[in-house]
Amino acid sequence: MTQWLGLTGSIGMGKSTTAQMFADLGAAVWDADAAVHRLYDVGGLAVAPMQAAFPDAIENGAVSRPVLKRILMADPDALSRIEAIVHPLVRADRADFAAQATAQVVVFDIPLLFETGSDTEMDATACVSVDPGTQRARVLARGTLTEAQFQAIVAKQMPNDDKCARATYVIPTRSLPEARAAVAEIMQTLTDSAHA
Repeated sequence: MTQWLGLTGSIGMGKSTTAQMFADLGAAVWDADAAVHRLYDVGGLAVAPMQAAFPDAIENGAVSRPVLKRILMADPDALSRIEAIVHPLVRADRADFAAQATAQVVVFDIPLLFETGSDTEMDATACVSVDPGTQRARVLARGTLTEAQFQAIVAKQMPNDDKCARATYVIPTRSLPEARAAVAEIMQTLTDSAHA
């Protein structure tokens, strides 16, 4: 029986790298952020409803993330309206992926796993984790966010300790070998459960 693993972790914790490790070991991986990009792109299912709600956010037939950011800064209440449009579409995308996946382990890479209650649909959950200093250094090294933007994102996310406490597994990502070992162990456990 297929095992569903919800994978989460705060910004800069190494979630994307860890998701790739699961894929390398044969898991089917669904990425919530990639799903949103597809929905926002030209022809994406979110374009028409977003255009109805936020006409200014559409550029060249697609939802413009920079414009959305400006809308959100000007109107904090816009977030709940955006989520009401996007979350059901993301959920449907995830269900389609799950229905077609043939791997024994299916990993759902969901940044807001616990915040959206999606953890209740999983057989197990895993949270990637690293110390705050390493997290900050990784994010700022990307050069895409300022210190203030990084702190604002962290302030909005569920605290890392809370995520780790709720997760079935915690994957330490201080080093690649450490993360790989944890991923391999989880994959083995879930594969065994799939055969049980």
